[in-house]
Amino acid sequence: MAKKSEEVFEEQIIKTEYSDVMQKSYIDYAMSVLMARAVPDVRDGLKPVQRRVLYAMHELGLKHDKPYRKSARIVGDTMGKYHPHGDSSIYESLVVMSQEFKKGIKLVDGHGNFGSIEGDSAAAMRYTEARLCKVSEDTLLADLDKDVVDFVKNFDETEEEPSVLPAKIPNLLVNGTEGIAVGMTTNIPPHNLSEVIEGIKAYMHNPDITVAELMEYIKGPDFPTGGIVTNKDDLLSIYETGTGKIKIRGTTEIEQGKAGKMKIVVTEIPYTMIGANIGKFLTDIVALIDAKKTNDIVDISNQISKTGVRIVIEVKKDADVENLRNMLIKKTKLEDTFGVNMLAVADGRPETLSLKDIIIHHVNFQRELNTRKYNTLLKKELDKKEIQEGLIKACDVLDLIIEIIRGSKDVKIAKKCLTEGVTDNINFKSRISKKQAELLRFTQRQAQAILDLRLSKLVGLEIEALIKEHETTLKNIEQYKDILTNPKTMDKTIIKELDGIKKEFGVPRRTRIENLEEASFEEKKIEEAMVYFIMDRFGYAKMIDVATFDRNKETIEAENKVIIPVLNTGRICVFTSNGNMHTIKMLDLPLCKMKDKGVPIDNVSNFDSKTEEAIYLSTLKDVVVKKLMFVTKQGMMKQVYGTEFEVLKRTVVATKLNENDSLLSISPIVDERNVALISKDGYAIRFSVDEVPIKKKSAVGVRGIKLLSGDEITDVFYLSMGDNPVCKVKGRNVEVNKIKLTKRDSKGTKLRG
Repeated sequence: MAKKSEEVFEEQIIKTEYSDVMQKSYIDYAMSVLMARAVPDVRDGLKPVQRRVLYAMHELGLKHDKPYRKSARIVGDTMGKYHPHGDSSIYESLVVMSQEFKKGIKLVDGHGNFGSIEGDSAAAMRYTEARLCKVSEDTLLADLDKDVVDFVKNFDETEEEPSVLPAKIPNLLVNGTEGIAVGMTTNIPPHNLSEVIEGIKAYMHNPDITVAELMEYIKGPDFPTGGIVTNKDDLLSIYETGTGKIKIRGTTEIEQGKAGKMKIVVTEIPYTMIGANIGKFLTDIVALIDAKKTNDIVDISNQISKTGVRIVIEVKKDADVENLRNMLIKKTKLEDTFGVNMLAVADGRPETLSLKDIIIHHVNFQRELNTRKYNTLLKKELDKKEIQEGLIKACDVLDLIIEIIRGSKDVKIAKKCLTEGVTDNINFKSRISKKQAELLRFTQRQAQAILDLRLSKLVGLEIEALIKEHETTLKNIEQYKDILTNPKTMDKTIIKELDGIKKEFGVPRRTRIENLEEASFEEKKIEEAMVYFIMDRFGYAKMIDVATFDRNKETIEAENKVIIPVLNTGRICVFTSNGNMHTIKMLDLPLCKMKDKGVPIDNVSNFDSKTEEAIYLSTLKDVVVKKLMFVTKQGMMKQVYGTEFEVLKRTVVATKLNENDSLLSISPIVDERNVALISKDGYAIRFSVDEVPIKKKSAVGVRGIKLLSGDEITDVFYLSMGDNPVCKVKGRNVEVNKIKLTKRDSKGTKLRG
């Protein structure tokens, strides 16, 4: 028995390749993220979280003419019933749908602090309130009660939610979208509602219309922030392929300021500048001033408010305003690129769509919605017709029906008589009445309606109203059947509805579509002048002019660690103990007064004062014309031609170091004849500079002295003819030129303290 059980267990083991399991699992995960979170459905243009938020608000009855409700309540309902993925993503989605500067047409009417165009976040959900906008009710949520879309079970199968909203407009185009899935992204710009509707109508009139012909109606993106699309000729390719890059430029105006000064006023910004990029735009302008790229800007004022965008740049009286404006376009976010990738879920799978593809999917969806809608309406009208005909017929034999009802013992007997003509157990006043009753053949619905009829409905005016209502029902049935059987009538119905939406919700275009030349400007040449690079012992550096230095020479020399004369257009090389060379552009340093502190060199270079020590500083101009001697703490040495460091990079590796080694000294070699190394343990060696070979900067070098374990070089001396430097060893002064002259790479001489 045990053996049989073991055999059954073994038969259940499935052997498979690990890579196959991982591949399938990863694909399943990627598709789940893509379909359930990141990418919108082409039919309603909504991601699942957006769809669920709007539906939850619809279920809460938060219509545009009803009171606002706390956002926390909306988020709670959405999370508890439909979207169990955390409140932050739900609230963020609610906030974005309420921000008119992000959406072509906002879908949620927010009350309270819902953030700003400058990137300020919304207040907590417990403080804000919201309700639906009318456009959401009329174009996304209408007809949900007419069986136009399928409903599916929610995550715990306690509620039902629509698989898609019955959108009457291509929301994917009108409001655009952005999302990052696994291995895929979507980024669709918003478009003008009126233009999109005209494009849909053009396609419905001519299904063979090309993308180029569609663009006669849909000119291009229409960003809520306005601005100018500058590459109109590229749009056709973008809309045909679904991918490409749109260049957007902010709108500027020139205003007259005080005292003859001019103002460049930014009134519209690129869509991509929304949020933190506005701050970056202002920072970039300041950086241009600090880098001496322009000295025409007097002041920058951010005057953005709820009424609109207004950034004022005040310029000098005689400045070339047009040249400065072109510089801002070229060097800042005033002109930016919007990367288009029109990816959406179509027919249950992700697909990159062209402009025409999106419109085709939308029109097909509209036809499906209207088919289901009018089938539902037709069924209701047919049911009404049946009951109305029964009531009208009942009016003609009203006395007989009253006689049947009064003569019946219960409702079942009366109903059977009305539907089948069964007169048993009914007391009639005459045989004629009984014979007439036997001829009755009302339907079940008609019979029930007759039995439910109130006596007040039997007055003459009510009967006339019933007849008129019946005539209306017959007209509706004829109309609905025509819509369902005649494709042209169906399309006319859709177009009529679209015209109504355009009339009520259409807005003028905000973004201009043009072909503009690339902005160009003439950068002012900086007048070269000799200045001084000054750095104190804390690593703060600045640039001062020669006159200031001459007036305060003694004070400057006493208070600062490094003082180097250099051209204001030059560069300073900073060699560090870990073998790097960083360069500092003098133009990146502020021209300071005597008492100004300056800036940390960490801020103007890749130097990191926490992990690096500067051991040699010089101008790049001086470095490239010399040979440099490198000495490490482990006694490795080499000479390097300075031209090796003539590079444009901000940081290069100046030398290769052995493990646990660091640079001790770098010195230019001009006419020095000997070099002396002194170790921590008191060993010294002196030999000819010529014994140190010239190497590349990428080499480690050669050994200058054989050190005992734990010992390291502490001092390096270079001696020319007649030099006699003194070093202190264990408290005693030692003349360096008296150290025995020997060959490189020996143990050296033990100095006595």
